[in-house]
Amino acid sequence: MRRLMLGAATAAIALTAGCSVLGKQAFQQPVVHLQDVRLNGLGVTGGNLDVKLSVYNPNGYRLDATRMTYNVIVGDSVHFATGAIDNRFTVNQNDSSIVTIPVSFTYLGIGTAGRQMINTGGVNYRVTGDIAVGTVVGNYTIPFSSTGRFNAITGNSRQ
Repeated sequence: MRRLMLGAATAAIALTAGCSVLGKQAFQQPVVHLQDVRLNGLGVTGGNLDVKLSVYNPNGYRLDATRMTYNVIVGDSVHFATGAIDNRFTVNQNDSSIVTIPVSFTYLGIGTAGRQMINTGGVNYRVTGDIAVGTVVGNYTIPFSSTGRFNAITGNSRQ
């Protein structure tokens, strides 16, 4: 009887581990791109921006995100903003959602980006971070990374 119980427990653990591996293989990472940046206000030492990210879900099921961390780097290596948002958002299957991140900045921190925009009309950027999501195949924390160029004249981003 004891061997039967031990065998059943071992089989259950193996089945659970196997399902987790299959779930991870079936899961495709969301694709995150910078959509837009809008100035929200200016003060004596800095200001506030609303950074809009487009989050695309390539999976055949809905993703429920509970947390997103981010790091925005402009130019070659200037850390522009780092933070986390804990606002829940949903991205439907094979669809995109726009997530707005409030970002505070100092004038010192945007000097390089400002010079690059003045000289070339745009700024290269990289957005990295991770998203905590719940899916039908499990809960995951997924890293993301995206690069592109933000055009100051049109306000558009291209990857």
